[in-house]
Amino acid sequence: MRLGVLDVGSNTVHLLVVDAHRGAHPTPMTSEKTVLRLAERIGAHGGSLSEDDAAELVRTVADAQEAAVAAGCEELMAFATSAVREADNAAEVLDRVTDETGIKLEVLPGEDEARYTFLAARRWYGWSAGNLLVLDIGGGSLELAIGIDEQPDLAVSLPLGAGRMARTMLHDPPRQDEVKKLREWLQGQLAPTAKQFRKLSRPDRAVASSKTFRSLARLTGAAPASAGPRVRRTLTATGLRQLISFITRMSSKDLGGLDGVSSARAHQLVGGALVAEATMSALELEELDICPWALREGVILRRLDHTNGDSHTAIQTREALQLAGVEDGTGRRTEHGARWER
Repeated sequence: MRLGVLDVGSNTVHLLVVDAHRGAHPTPMTSEKTVLRLAERIGAHGGSLSEDDAAELVRTVADAQEAAVAAGCEELMAFATSAVREADNAAEVLDRVTDETGIKLEVLPGEDEARYTFLAARRWYGWSAGNLLVLDIGGGSLELAIGIDEQPDLAVSLPLGAGRMARTMLHDPPRQDEVKKLREWLQGQLAPTAKQFRKLSRPDRAVASSKTFRSLARLTGAAPASAGPRVRRTLTATGLRQLISFITRMSSKDLGGLDGVSSARAHQLVGGALVAEATMSALELEELDICPWALREGVILRRLDHTNGDSHTAIQTREALQLAGVEDGTGRRTEHGARWER
């Protein structure tokens, strides 16, 4: 079947379309991104999305809906992460998106983000990875999960995203005293969580996902995206420290010119690098493997697991995509979006 995943994140709205069925490897077909920087818009308006910002989100979701129909999606799973999760007027904005597009965005709790990302990494590396530790740095939050099975033994989400650090803790370019202060602050913020993780068995394999980690790995010598997803890429603590000493002296405009760094995310690279460094230090990690699968793939895999079983997940169907709110032929009205299992 052809599935679409619409991820409304802190920085971008990302539609991923894949061909997949249960037991198979999801094959990416199309991918479309729109940079909205919702977290910055919310921060600029005292914690809420303005009328204009909400209208732009509605238009972006409507465009993604049309793209999903044009791509032949049979189902669309739509969710929002930390930025919308923290907006004071999230409920009103989400209702407006549903009313005007028919798409119900489900707000995904941070711990669920960590669990779905962990599932994606587990499927990518398989059982041979043993006790698996997964890190993911988003725009608004840092997710960590560890476990031996497909469900992690511990999953945590912390408000330590790359974009959040850039907005609240650093100038552009950052001052060296700011960098030092942020390093010390992150150490304190991560200490309780690191203690929880260290109580568990040490990971056999530590991996990281997300654009932030991929960019950091690329800048420290990992293969470019053009080499394909199956090329092994790593990020070492030593390489990261050397990189930070370089990028903390650059403006976001200059960072945007580096290979592997998009102009849309350049402003949060330093913040993400410092979070990555602090997390690796707190968990005593010298190297991370970079996993090409992350949250969106985890959502897809979880959906496929329930293809032939009883699932509480309500999916946006093809018919509902084409005509929101039309009855499904049983006398019931079509449910929009995705409801996530807890």
